[in-house]
Amino acid sequence: MLALCKGYIDFGLSFGDSMGHSKAEKAKTHKRIVAIASKRFREEGLAGVGIANLMKEAGLTVGGFYKQFDSRDDLVAEAVGSALGAWQRQVDAAASGGPPVTYESLVDDYLSEAHRDQPGTGCPVVALAGDIARSDKRTRALVTQQIRDNIELLATLIHDANEKNKRGARSQAILTYCALVGAIGVARAVSDDQLSREILKTLAVRLKGRTRVAPVPDG
Repeated sequence: MLALCKGYIDFGLSFGDSMGHSKAEKAKTHKRIVAIASKRFREEGLAGVGIANLMKEAGLTVGGFYKQFDSRDDLVAEAVGSALGAWQRQVDAAASGGPPVTYESLVDDYLSEAHRDQPGTGCPVVALAGDIARSDKRTRALVTQQIRDNIELLATLIHDANEKNKRGARSQAILTYCALVGAIGVARAVSDDQLSREILKTLAVRLKGRTRVAPVPDG
């Protein structure tokens, strides 16, 4: 009887460990698919990447997709969402002793040739703006909130000696954000590399010259 009880206990522990391992593996696989999709969507557009190719790159079958996601829209929302928040991560790093975040640093980083040349790891708004406008409500809501947050961050960084009210800072922040997104889009579109660099440099100089700036407040 004792041996039988011990067998049941051992089986239960083994089954529990197996279930925990299975959940961990599923979560790991889920994260890998989202990461691959996030990069590929930004490189090729939401409509340019098929589920079959994504799953093949992840080393999985198409049938396995529906064990991880209810629909393609769910994957799109997660993939786009995972690509958001780059500026906030910089702010968090600055609060932990990393490089300070300033209006100038955000402008320079965004309008860099590295950002232009690596859409797969860059801002999803500029990479997918047209596609996002046609996507489902969940994805649009995520991007809308991110744009709000980015504009708010820029507004906190902007110090205009002639505009002491929040409305002036916010207007400048909206102008800056739209200019950043537009400049990268145009710089990627043109086939003339010299013109592309000129667009980036000109916008950076103009944007930084329009306003006096201050570092993001601590805390």
